Amino acid sequence: MSNKTYMCILRSESGDCEKPSPSEMELMYAKYQKWQEEFSGNIVDIGNKLGGSGRVVRRDGVQDGPFIELKEIIGGYMTLSAATLDDATVVIQASPMIASPGVSVEIREICSH
Repeated sequence: MSNKTYMCILRSESGDCEKPSPSEMELMYAKYQKWQEEFSGNIVDIGNKLGGSGRVVRRDGVQDGPFIELKEIIGGYMTLSAATLDDATVVIQASPMIASPGVSVEIREICSH
């Protein structure tokens, strides 16, 4: 069975994050490095943080966004390769990114034509 590709969307209940201390940053970086090494075969694109501005394009016009009224703010993304959704879930559950309160990751399969 070949692997599927999954889009992982990082969500946060708040757009504000406390800035960690240098020692907390060092510890967090070490956890991410360990996780990335452990799952290097699954991580297709580590992704990145998304910028604060954007646009929503519809047939009838264009609006500036993203919109603050969203309950959860999309803060970043990554793509994974895994045989099943359950396998992709294991990768994300092991990730330090979900350790923060109010943070969740939505996992969706990227369908091929």
